[in-house]
Amino acid sequence: MSHKKHKPQQIEIEAKTAQDAIKLGLAKLGAERSEVDVKVLREENKGLFSMHGSKLAKVKVTKKLRKS
Repeated sequence: MSHKKHKPQQIEIEAKTAQDAIKLGLAKLGAERSEVDVKVLREENKGLFSMHGSKLAKVKVTKKLRKS
């Protein structure tokens, strides 16, 4: 029996910036930017003096359905 590993169609990912998170999501989905929809769930937040309370950016990257 052959079990092919299917890549996910959607991923939520965190990174230092939204752009970095998008790049990581594209790599994990094996997709180009034109093949996905991107929703920024949270922008990065540097916090006070870039030390306390900093948060990573979080995005949801979803592969668009292909039309047959």
